Amino acid sequence: MASKESQAIKDMYRAWTEARLNPDPIDPLGHIDHWGDVTAEPRAVDYLEVDANGVPAMWVVPKGCAADRVILCLHGGGFVGGSRYTHRKLFGHLAKAVGARALIADYRLSYQHPHPAQVDDATAAFQWLLDQGFRAERMAFAGDSSGGGLCLTTVLRARERRLPQPAALMLISPWSDMELSGASYETNHEKDAFFYREVVQGLVDAFLGKEGSAKDPLANPLYADLSGFPPIYIQVGSDETLLDDTRLLEGRARKYGVEVRRDVFPDQQHTFQMAAGRAPEADEAIRRFAAWVAPKLGLTVRESAAAAAIDSRDRAAAL
Repeated sequence: MASKESQAIKDMYRAWTEARLNPDPIDPLGHIDHWGDVTAEPRAVDYLEVDANGVPAMWVVPKGCAADRVILCLHGGGFVGGSRYTHRKLFGHLAKAVGARALIADYRLSYQHPHPAQVDDATAAFQWLLDQGFRAERMAFAGDSSGGGLCLTTVLRARERRLPQPAALMLISPWSDMELSGASYETNHEKDAFFYREVVQGLVDAFLGKEGSAKDPLANPLYADLSGFPPIYIQVGSDETLLDDTRLLEGRARKYGVEVRRDVFPDQQHTFQMAAGRAPEADEAIRRFAAWVAPKLGLTVRESAAAAAIDSRDRAAAL
């Protein structure tokens, strides 16, 4: 059974459904700006806004982190919302648990800039990190929902441009199926609080625009050649309609010999990790990500555990 703290995620999505059915005529997507309200503030983390090759971005720097290890973070929001501001706390918790710094890239949104603007921006931010002297083998990508799918297509675009690949991908409920073919749209229809088929179809239409194709590998990684991809760790909630996106992605990755792990968290909604610092399920998910990725970045378990211990002390002090 889900914890009462994780209920905040479901309540938030129910409010989004209400806002969709009764939109504010002045600011119909304004509710998304408060997405980060469900995340607790991670302490001992500094934030610095930068320009990453023309892409607005934010450094997330936990106290005592390894300065030469980086997580490139791509936020969710269906490509129509979300930002470095809505997600800075989530990625702050992740960076702190790993013991690395993070860079959140604010790619262009699809209503004004349909595909492939998003993958171009994410790749530009990756190139910027490389230009700053960060080594790809000491770098991981992390993203939630649309940002999770974008992590995959950014690796594809980087490969096209003969750029090195990151060491690992951490994907939170990645949106990867632009054809909405998963049976979980029906089987989880009554459990998911917002991401109904018609909602996601609207996001697809905005993302692809008039000329995009749902079979384009740079939009839909389920059509991509994933051979040689870095290891992938996927987390997903059992109650979300995008559950089958992750099952299909896992199968595609395994077909190409990619190391992949997929954890399904019982009774959880889409991107439940946004409740980090409040809900035990979210904190456990972050812990699993950190334990998995730290050695892939050349960090010892001791270094990663030390960062997590700082976070635990700060959380206890806040209670």
